[in-house]
Amino acid sequence: MTTERYIRIIAGTFVLASLALGTWVNHNWYWFTAFVGANLFQSGFTKWCLMEDILRKVGVGRVATRTRYLRSISLLLFALRWIAKLAQ
Repeated sequence: MTTERYIRIIAGTFVLASLALGTWVNHNWYWFTAFVGANLFQSGFTKWCLMEDILRKVGVGRVATRTRYLRSISLLLFALRWIAKLAQ
Protein backbone atom coordinates (compact mmCIF):
# COMPACT_ATOMS: atom_id res chain seq x y z
CA MET A 1 0.00 0.00 0.00
CA THR A 2 1.27 3.48 -0.83
CA THR A 3 1.92 6.36 1.52
CA GLU A 4 -0.86 8.40 -0.07
CA ARG A 5 -3.33 5.61 0.52
CA TYR A 6 -2.35 5.37 4.18
CA ILE A 7 -2.76 9.13 4.52
CA ARG A 8 -6.26 9.02 3.06
CA ILE A 9 -7.24 6.12 5.30
CA ILE A 10 -5.91 7.88 8.38
CA ALA A 11 -7.50 11.23 7.44
CA GLY A 12 -10.83 9.55 6.70
CA THR A 13 -10.72 7.73 10.02
CA PHE A 14 -9.92 10.95 11.86
CA VAL A 15 -12.77 12.79 10.13
CA LEU A 16 -15.36 10.07 10.76
CA ALA A 17 -14.25 9.62 14.37
CA SER A 18 -14.33 13.35 15.08
CA LEU A 19 -17.77 13.67 13.45
CA ALA A 20 -19.07 10.88 15.67
CA LEU A 21 -17.47 12.42 18.76
CA GLY A 22 -18.86 15.82 17.81
CA THR A 23 -22.34 14.38 17.45
CA TRP A 24 -22.46 12.22 20.57
CA VAL A 25 -19.85 13.61 22.98
CA ASN A 26 -19.05 17.30 22.55
CA HIS A 27 -19.50 19.68 19.62
CA ASN A 28 -15.93 20.97 20.04
CA TRP A 29 -14.70 17.80 18.32
CA TYR A 30 -15.80 19.42 15.05
CA TRP A 31 -12.71 21.64 15.36
CA PHE A 32 -10.60 18.52 14.88
CA THR A 33 -12.57 17.74 11.71
CA ALA A 34 -11.81 21.25 10.45
CA PHE A 35 -8.13 20.82 11.35
CA VAL A 36 -7.84 17.60 9.33
CA GLY A 37 -9.64 19.21 6.39
CA ALA A 38 -7.41 22.28 6.51
CA ASN A 39 -4.30 20.10 6.52
CA LEU A 40 -5.55 18.11 3.53
CA PHE A 41 -6.37 21.38 1.75
CA GLN A 42 -2.94 22.93 2.36
CA SER A 43 -1.14 19.72 1.39
CA GLY A 44 -2.87 19.88 -1.98
CA PHE A 45 -1.18 23.22 -2.66
CA THR A 46 2.16 22.77 -0.93
CA LYS A 47 2.63 19.04 -1.59
CA TRP A 48 3.77 18.70 2.04
CA CYS A 49 1.96 16.67 4.68
CA LEU A 50 3.18 16.02 8.20
CA MET A 51 1.55 12.59 8.28
CA GLU A 52 3.46 11.67 5.11
CA ASP A 53 6.74 12.57 6.82
CA ILE A 54 5.77 10.50 9.87
CA LEU A 55 4.83 7.49 7.74
CA ARG A 56 8.09 7.71 5.76
CA LYS A 57 10.11 7.79 8.98
CA VAL A 58 8.45 4.59 10.15
CA GLY A 59 9.02 3.03 6.71
CA VAL A 60 5.47 2.85 5.37
CA GLY A 61 4.60 2.73 1.65
CA ARG A 62 6.06 4.33 -1.42
CA VAL A 63 5.07 7.25 -3.65
CA ALA A 64 1.99 6.47 -5.75
CA THR A 65 1.67 6.95 -9.47
CA ARG A 66 -0.34 9.84 -10.89
CA THR A 67 -3.20 7.51 -11.84
CA ARG A 68 -3.54 6.17 -8.32
CA TYR A 69 -3.37 9.69 -6.95
CA LEU A 70 -6.17 10.89 -9.24
CA ARG A 71 -8.27 7.86 -8.33
CA SER A 72 -7.81 8.68 -4.64
CA ILE A 73 -8.84 12.30 -5.24
CA SER A 74 -12.01 11.23 -7.06
CA LEU A 75 -12.86 8.86 -4.21
CA LEU A 76 -12.30 11.65 -1.70
CA LEU A 77 -14.60 13.98 -3.65
CA PHE A 78 -17.26 11.27 -3.76
CA ALA A 79 -16.98 10.86 0.02
CA LEU A 80 -17.27 14.62 0.55
CA ARG A 81 -20.42 14.74 -1.59
CA TRP A 82 -21.87 11.85 0.39
CA ILE A 83 -21.11 13.61 3.70
CA ALA A 84 -22.67 16.82 2.38
CA LYS A 85 -25.86 14.92 1.50
CA LEU A 86 -25.97 13.48 5.02
CA ALA A 87 -25.61 16.96 6.50
CA GLN A 88 -28.69 18.26 4.67
